[in-house]
Formats: sequence, C-alpha cells, structure tokens
Amino acid sequence: MLRVAVVGSGPSGVYAAQTLVQQREVPGVRVDVLDRLPAPYGLVRYGVAPDHEKIKSLQGSLRTVLEDERIRFLGHVEVGGPLLSTGRLLELYHAVVYCVGAARDRLLGIPGEELAGVHSATEFVAWYSGHPDTAAEAFDLAGVGSAVVIGAGNVAVDVTRMLARGEPELAPTDMPQPALGVLAGSGVRSVAMVARRGPSQGKFTTKELRELGTLPGVGVRVDPAELALDPAYADPGAAAALPAVARRNLEVLRGWAEQDPDGTPRAITLRFYLRPVELLGGPGGRVSGVRFERTAPDGRGGVTGTGEYEDVEAQLVLRSVGYQGVPLPGLPFDPATATVPHAAGRVLRGGRVSVGEYVAGWIKRGPTGVIGTNRPCAKETASSLLQDAGALARRELPDDPLDALRAAGLEPVEWPGWLAIETAEAALGRSLGRGSVKIPDWTGLLTAAAADRPTG
Repeated sequence: MLRVAVVGSGPSGVYAAQTLVQQREVPGVRVDVLDRLPAPYGLVRYGVAPDHEKIKSLQGSLRTVLEDERIRFLGHVEVGGPLLSTGRLLELYHAVVYCVGAARDRLLGIPGEELAGVHSATEFVAWYSGHPDTAAEAFDLAGVGSAVVIGAGNVAVDVTRMLARGEPELAPTDMPQPALGVLAGSGVRSVAMVARRGPSQGKFTTKELRELGTLPGVGVRVDPAELALDPAYADPGAAAALPAVARRNLEVLRGWAEQDPDGTPRAITLRFYLRPVELLGGPGGRVSGVRFERTAPDGRGGVTGTGEYEDVEAQLVLRSVGYQGVPLPGLPFDPATATVPHAAGRVLRGGRVSVGEYVAGWIKRGPTGVIGTNRPCAKETASSLLQDAGALARRELPDDPLDALRAAGLEPVEWPGWLAIETAEAALGRSLGRGSVKIPDWTGLLTAAAADRPTG
C-alpha cells in the first residue's frame, strides 16, 4: 500500500488526491489530505465571493472526493510549524504532495502603503469570507465615502462589487454576521476600479464584468476618452485580433460609456491608463487619496508614463495586483518566481529531485489560471508520483500517521469534525434568520468541531 500525504485541501490538493486513488496502475493508494485550517476547500471556501453561488457549489464535487473511503481529511494540522516539520511528515508517508497555494498579495511598492485604510484585496476577501486568520473588526467602513480598487482582474471586480452591494443582496449568502453588519452600514457611495493599462488588456472575464452592471441602485461609469486611448478600441482590425474575451469586454465597456448613470445611490467608475505612484495621507494617518500618473500605450503591449498626474479621493484603498507564494519552512523556494523548484511536479533541491516530495497548484506554477486549471496541473504531479511508486513503496513506515500526529501534540479535525462545523454554521444561520452562516474565528470553529467527540 502506498501512503501519501497531500498538504492543502483546496482544488489542487483534492484533484491530486482524486487522481491518486482513482487510477488503476498502482493499486492500494491511500491519501491523507492535511490542512492548516479545520475546514476544507481552500479558496473555494475562503476566496470565492459569497454571492457567487455557482462557483461556490464546486464544494459539492470536492466534498464527494474527500468522502471517498480511500481519502482521509485531517484539518487543523500545520505542516512546517513547531509540531510538524516537512522532514517528519515525510517519515510518516511514502510521499508528500504540497498544494499550499499562494497566500500573499503583491505590494504596489509606492509611498503610503503603510497608511490606515490601505489593504490588500486578499485581506478584504478573507475578511468577508470568514477566514479565521482575519479579525472580525479588520474593516470599518462607516467613515468611508469613496474607495479605490487598484487592479483589473476578477478579484478586483469581486471586491468592487462587494463594496457596492447592499444588505438585501448579501444577507442570503453565508457571509459572517460581523462582515455583513459592516457592509450593511457602509458609507461607501463611490468605488473606482483603476487599471494601469487599457481595457483590452483587462484580466477580468466578461461574466464578472457584466455583473457590475446588474447591481441594484448602482450606476457604472466609463470615460469614453479613456477607452479611446486603447488602440484596439477604435480600430476594427486590431480588435479582431484580440482574444474573444477581450472583444466582449470592450463591447460591455462601450455600452456603459454611452449611458448616463447619474441619479443612482452608488456609482462604480472604471478607469484605465492610470498608474499609482503615491498613496496620500490625511488626518489621523489615514489614506485620503491616490495619486496616479497617466500612462499611454508604448506600442509593444505595455505602457509608458506621460508625466501627467491625477489625484483620486479615497478613504479606503484595496490593491489587487496579484498573489505570491510564500516559503514553507523545510521546502526549497525560488524567490524570483515565488514557487517551489520542480520537474513535472517533483520537488528539486539543489537541482536534483528530492525523493518523495512533490508540488501542485499555485505553489508549483504560480498564481495563474482558473479553478479548473488545477486539474491538469495536479494530474501531471500525480502521474510523476505514480511513476515513482515502486521505489517509494519499498520504504517501511510507522503505523497510522494519525497516532504520530497526535503524539506530537497536534489535534487533527477529522471529517466528522468538519461535518460538526457545518451543522453549527447551519444552526447559527437559523438563529439569525438567515441560511448557513460561516463561523469566522478559530475558537468558534474548533469548538464546533469538537462537538463530534464523545464527552468524558
């Protein structure tokens, strides 16, 4: 029997586990899926906007995999922490697949990022998604009238939409009650989503973009003059050469540029060809605005500064300019790419394959692609592991690694514990007159998980 640990229960980790147990070439594979959190599903639970029910429904297919009798979920297990090193983990399993994602956002690298009111979109998403590492009081929007979101990807669109939504649309979601209360009482009336390049180069999908135009009581503004700066906007030949999604995005933006959104209680403004150069401070050390430099196409797919500047008012600034992987103690790490060096998923140490260690997902390839991109990525890694199975399985292992984890002082949350959390979240929602509501703190999650254990 080949015993494998998969570290991370997001899509890449679950897809890796699924591939390993459903293949037929190597019989008897058993997989433990470990996660630092007591809840599974990774960014599907903690990174997908709560009003995106269709994407969140992917939890159902991930759940089916984790309920396979050949797979065991062990939450609340931190690998690389003081109780469990990567070396010790490899002693307990024939192979370890690290699927730990890219947990840190990129900085803008401009003056003023230390000001109050300046956050990463990653932190904002984690807060309204109920991630237990984010304090419930992390955001206070009562005194915020204007917000700026810097970025042009789907995450930027998500946080822009969440800032503009009202309580009636958010209450039916599983958003934690503290976050719902803050957003319901928000003073935000204007949100500007700003990109340094043109509309044809936006990284958002058309479906996400269109959603901004369907929000009740929200008008969308687009400056035709900024659209006209994009060479593909006015040139049918250049537009025809664009990918289909970019062409569709331009048509959506063109439609908004021709509308008059005045009179709506809230407004979203999409800005292009503006590069942030400084975050401006106001009273009490809080951000008061963003200074942008106007950019222009450089003819090579990039932009260049023009020396013209514009200040945009904001009491809240969210940067959404990409994710980065972070080093896991005990694993090699390439700071240039923020990934673990590998060959077809096999971890490389000093350029040589590290026997029994593998990677999949964002920590393998960088933060690229959509959720489905993780499936072929995980399959490649699992295929490499299965090719190595004969040599890996020769090593004798201790008995059930769960016993060793407990002996080390860890208290793993098994699948019944996760089901107990689900039950507690459903009960919390009923008590609030809502559907299931996430428990957003460590104490609450672990207390709920312990409900499946016998007393005494």
